[in-house]
Amino acid sequence: MSAGGAFGGTRGASPVPPEKGVFPLDHLRQCDLEKKDYLSCLKTSGHQSKKCHSFAKTYLQCRMAKNLMARQDLTELGFRNESDLEISGQENKERMAN
Repeated sequence: MSAGGAFGGTRGASPVPPEKGVFPLDHLRQCDLEKKDYLSCLKTSGHQSKKCHSFAKTYLQCRMAKNLMARQDLTELGFRNESDLEISGQENKERMAN
């Protein structure tokens, strides 16, 4: 017999939460409108998240404003600045032309 717990784990070891991805639920529905807009966009776009990028950004900004998640620069969450998008779009057009 092994001394470990169920499924080979050790008893008494406390779980460690992940660094990102866990934040308080919106029990008071403070960002409900933004969430519904994002989910509606996903549904109408065939669950293509790139098409709903602006809705996701608005939803995360709402959560940060209401202290439902830690304030963080949106570039760290995968969102680019609008000027960066314009520059990369121009570079892509130039590459396609060559």
